[in-house]
Amino acid sequence: MTQRTRPRVESVDLGSYQQAVRKVLTCDVITATRPRPGVLDQVLYWADQMTEDLRALFGYTLVATTDHVRLVRELDLLDPSQRQTFARRGRPFDRRRLAYLCLLLAAFQRAQVEISLGDLVRGFTPSANEIAGLGYDPTDSTHKAALVDVAHWLLERGALHLSDGSVEAWARGGDQGDALFDIDHEVCEVLFRPTRPLQHLNSATGLLGDPLGPDAPRERAAQRARRLLVEFPVVYYADVEPEVAAALRARGPAEEVARLTGTRLERRAEGVLLADSAGTFTDRAFPGRGGAVTRTAGLLLAQIATHFEESWAGLARLSAPGPLHEHPELAARIDAGLPREGIVTELAWAETADAPAVAEPAELPLVERERLETMVADLFEEFGPASFTATWQQDPHGLLDAALALLTDLALVRPLPGGVLVTPAALRYRNIRGALPERPDTGLLPFGPLDAPAPDDAEAPDPGHSAPAPTTTEGTEDTAP
Repeated sequence: MTQRTRPRVESVDLGSYQQAVRKVLTCDVITATRPRPGVLDQVLYWADQMTEDLRALFGYTLVATTDHVRLVRELDLLDPSQRQTFARRGRPFDRRRLAYLCLLLAAFQRAQVEISLGDLVRGFTPSANEIAGLGYDPTDSTHKAALVDVAHWLLERGALHLSDGSVEAWARGGDQGDALFDIDHEVCEVLFRPTRPLQHLNSATGLLGDPLGPDAPRERAAQRARRLLVEFPVVYYADVEPEVAAALRARGPAEEVARLTGTRLERRAEGVLLADSAGTFTDRAFPGRGGAVTRTAGLLLAQIATHFEESWAGLARLSAPGPLHEHPELAARIDAGLPREGIVTELAWAETADAPAVAEPAELPLVERERLETMVADLFEEFGPASFTATWQQDPHGLLDAALALLTDLALVRPLPGGVLVTPAALRYRNIRGALPERPDTGLLPFGPLDAPAPDDAEAPDPGHSAPAPTTTEGTEDTAP
């Protein structure tokens, strides 16, 4: 926290305050029961101080009432990982589910406090059928399944309260199949709080903060640097504007975020990160206690580190564009699906003009697909196929694909046709084998029976030197989201 706010929280209370901040930053909506009982009271105790600090450091707005708390963020980039907020049982919503969610929230505005699911669907169906390519067919099981997922998402966040029946009974059909809901309009309102009126937008970039120009005040660059630190696992200097890189290199902004969140700041030649040894400030714990996929991903990193130590000089290196480099293409893909009807053109918010100035993408070492397959084969030979559970013991290439998907999610590798580019943060885990205990009875790694998906309410809302053996922390910690 800055000097102007630091005296407000005494050292004896700092741990409690940091815990409350982490809850606000990692949970999309906090209610009396979400993420669990007691959290709302803990957060509300510090609400006034957090409101001040989050506005000063990040430009965020904290909405806090006696019944719920939500943080309204100011985003700088469109990031594909943001869709993880809209998920059920670890599976992100597809376009149909996202569209149904928007239509249901719109239908709530015309409803009273109480409504049955049957009546809700009857009012929702015409709106869905007016949208080409969407629609709602009550006889289509995929349509019903999408609506059930959306209803549960709203129930979990307190926008709906089930007073009678069940969603599953309605989905099965029959004369008695229905559910009766109480609508919490206040929660619905905080769930949908666009920074600008949607009918005034002709591009998704209109929902983002203003571009950072070369003449922007230094505090704006520092504020953006702080936001990136809590939104991304690691921030590389080559992936951001020069003004933001300068703010991250200077003492101040990064240290403020570390103290606010109770994490440890790590600086390397390529960038900065926040290390979270407690695992309470991340949406994907790693290495954690995962199943075969998580453990295989960790062992792959150890294999890759060994490969680098043996072959560093001869490695192929390719340009690796970061989020800021890829942002214009992502924005164009999103805008391709933007409806052109209903936009108030005379008030439309203009698209971001020019792409921000950013350094050339860094070059990262390439590990070819063939070599990765050899690494997995070596692991199967060393530990035996039975170590990788019945799900994967006959499918090493499928296990490799799942492990690489996890490492991509964690920003530890960047996939490309024919292999992956390995980010500097991945080498924090070069000694990860020491953190994966063996089962004493068999000598096999305890992969566990299942690779369970992350729970929907995982407390996210989340790993630096590129030499073959960098002087980094041992790979036994999680990193900030």
